Amino acid sequence: MKTIYKLIAFIVIITFGACDEFLEELPQGSLSEEQLVNSEEGVEALVIAAYSTLNGQIDNASNAFNSPATNWSFGDVVADDAYKGGGGVGDQNNIHLMEIFSTNAGIIDLERKWLASYEGVSRTNAAIRAIRDFEGWEQSQKDLRVAEMRLLRGHFYFDLKKIYNLIPFIDESLITSEEIRSVSNRELTSDELWAKIEEDFIFARNTLPDVQEQVGRATRGSANAYLAKTYIFQEKWEAAIDAADLVINSPAGYGLLTNFPNVFEPEFNNSEESVFAVQYSINDGARNNGYNGSIGDRLINPGGPFFAIRGFLRPTQNLINAYKTDANGLPLFDTFNNADLTDTDLVDPRLDHTVGRPGIPYLELPEVYDASWARDPDVYGPYSPKKRVVPFTKPEFTLTIWPFSHAMNYMVIRFADVLLWKAEALIETEGLEEARAIINQVRRRARDGEMVMELDGSGPAANYFMDEYTTMWTDVDLARTALRFERRLEFAHEGHRFFDLVRWDVAEEVMNAYIAVEKSKRTYLSEAQFQSGKHEYFPIPRNQIDLSGGLLEQNPGY
Repeated sequence: MKTIYKLIAFIVIITFGACDEFLEELPQGSLSEEQLVNSEEGVEALVIAAYSTLNGQIDNASNAFNSPATNWSFGDVVADDAYKGGGGVGDQNNIHLMEIFSTNAGIIDLERKWLASYEGVSRTNAAIRAIRDFEGWEQSQKDLRVAEMRLLRGHFYFDLKKIYNLIPFIDESLITSEEIRSVSNRELTSDELWAKIEEDFIFARNTLPDVQEQVGRATRGSANAYLAKTYIFQEKWEAAIDAADLVINSPAGYGLLTNFPNVFEPEFNNSEESVFAVQYSINDGARNNGYNGSIGDRLINPGGPFFAIRGFLRPTQNLINAYKTDANGLPLFDTFNNADLTDTDLVDPRLDHTVGRPGIPYLELPEVYDASWARDPDVYGPYSPKKRVVPFTKPEFTLTIWPFSHAMNYMVIRFADVLLWKAEALIETEGLEEARAIINQVRRRARDGEMVMELDGSGPAANYFMDEYTTMWTDVDLARTALRFERRLEFAHEGHRFFDLVRWDVAEEVMNAYIAVEKSKRTYLSEAQFQSGKHEYFPIPRNQIDLSGGLLEQNPGY
């Protein structure tokens, strides 16, 4: 089956929102909403145009790395998992300022992420109106497509909520620029915003099928998974368990891939582990060739002989240390007071599926990773990311020319997410033993799956040793620590870490402890400090406040 991006190779550019305001004039050569609603092809084009904004690319600009679908700058670089990287602190200095918690409301990343997300909202609203007005479909087909759009709208609002907190909520009933610009980001409380997001996911859950004919479209499983995530962020533990169970027991057959590294290989796009994914595409016949690919991640290639050097998203020493294990194969839980990882230490095998380390084979390349591949190692250390990196040795999945994007999907939600959300909710409701079994399920996959081997195949490339938790859990605090550490090890560099720290209400404690140790290794962190009550959320973009005439209120501290 074709992916959704190949359903329509050429999509007319539709811009019903974004850029300098929520609503702008249509560019020349575009078709209006009214021109597209009179045919099935036109309505489907509006639907696909909404899906196309999932990758953070809204105007064929190469700086979609300022609004990445993966949130690597918003979720990893501002956490303890990644340094910005690149050519020193002046290269994408905007992201450097985010990393050291000197974020200001004029930073381009804040503006671009806001615009990209509201462009997605605008396109879903336009598609919903067109679907409801189109007379060529039966009601069941209309309901199906509306449900897809409401799931996408919920996705965009979820991103906006966790990044900016209080935001304007605009649905399909608001059409004119005057109506849209009259919406404040203080009309709804935080709880009311979550309720609106829930409504979209609930409608999608009640309407979507378990499986869609065309791969990449939203399904009941993705709606239930997003509901579980929404409940987790609100600490609605029982509801989260129920929603997670609907995914776990779905007839769609979700599950963990046998081998952890396969999760990050393009050959396994849309596998059983994929619950909701951004569908990337290259060489698809689109006139913007390459921009339907992983344009938001194009800065993270490590360099060396097999990549165009960009060198961003660099693993922290703290993250490397987190993968050390004890004599029982369990995490040490302490990334600060132990010496930095050495070649003789026992390590979780996920370490070398997650990062590039000197002397360790890198993906499927014929050479081991070398510290010389790393850009500016004196500033950012010798390590590089591995997840979401596709080497030029896979030309069917990656472009060896500008813009160096690839066609490996980004899983916004994967099955391991759902399992660990359920485990987290169980811990908070005293289901400690069931939570232990679920966490062990995730660990067992990493333990029993493929490990990184020496180039000659003579044996494992490092001292990999991990195992399950075998002692009965009776201590909630210990179980909570194990769950939170497992999420870090499993999802490092997947854009989630900072948002986890914030929702756990430990961001200040963790980040300032991290900075206190890490600044001795990375001196540019010397002035960094996380301030509680301010840095949990990013500032509303200054341009948006100015354009609103002051209707939008800035977040505290900015």
